[in-house]
Amino acid sequence: MASASTTPPIFNVNERVLCYHGPLIYEAKVLKATIHDENTTPSGQPGAHYFVHYKGWKQTWDEWVPANRLLKLSEANVALQKSLQQTNTAGAQGGGTSSKAHPRAAGGNKDNVSTRAGARKDGTRGTKRAREEDDSNKRPEMKLNIPETLRARLVDDWERVTKHNQLVKLPRSPNVVELLSQYAEYVKATKPPHLKEPALIVPTVVFGLQCYFDRALGANLLYRFERPQYAQIRMEYWTGPKVVYGTEKEMSVIYGAEHLLRMLVSLPQMIASSSLDSESVALVRDYANELLVYMEKEKDRIFQREYDNASLAYQSAARS
Repeated sequence: MASASTTPPIFNVNERVLCYHGPLIYEAKVLKATIHDENTTPSGQPGAHYFVHYKGWKQTWDEWVPANRLLKLSEANVALQKSLQQTNTAGAQGGGTSSKAHPRAAGGNKDNVSTRAGARKDGTRGTKRAREEDDSNKRPEMKLNIPETLRARLVDDWERVTKHNQLVKLPRSPNVVELLSQYAEYVKATKPPHLKEPALIVPTVVFGLQCYFDRALGANLLYRFERPQYAQIRMEYWTGPKVVYGTEKEMSVIYGAEHLLRMLVSLPQMIASSSLDSESVALVRDYANELLVYMEKEKDRIFQREYDNASLAYQSAARS
């Protein structure tokens, strides 16, 4: 482990923070801070890392995390935390997932209440300024309908990794890139009537989903137990000394349907933090819902039936 760097850590020791763990966010405390290079990083990402303790959790869950898994403890980020928790609860109870709040829009509720409707006591419409403020506070809403069988797979996936010490076998086949390509061909061939201009739009949507996956995997989509495996995969295919320049492989070429499904559950929150307009959000929503339908149809082919049992040495490393 490197202990010094010209770039100061973003977070301070003893600072209370919020930390992503899987698709959810938990309050934590920074206990240590250090800098890792490509050869020493426990997460597969070089740079600042923080050893955190999750509030209310046993010390066995303490872990090193990269900076992109941490958030400042602010009203806006607490609102995002609550939104993710509500989404996860709704999905577990059979509801869809939706993004109803933008992180930057949270925290100003007191002022928003007085101007949101732009209405006066006499029932007349408010001022133009109030209406403009109302429009500026609107955020596009995205709702995904997770099929019951896929929700069950999410629970099964969570139990296998966190309770039974098992890991998805990597590399996967089909991987995320292949799965999305197959989905695109399916859409072009079937031309679902509710999808707008499939031949023109589906390539762009698929590319965007792949980019979201590659950016989100290491930061948001892994359980703690999977992180040593991720670090090893990154070393083997991206950062390691044996990787020839120009032959690096994105994680979407290594991981498969199990982690893509986790991303789709978190997609509404990712979209809420983007600059997409309402029309673009609606397009992504429709194509993502159709992807979930496709994944349910192909579930026996695309999901791994058996996970690998992690060795005792791996289990010890994952919990150290």
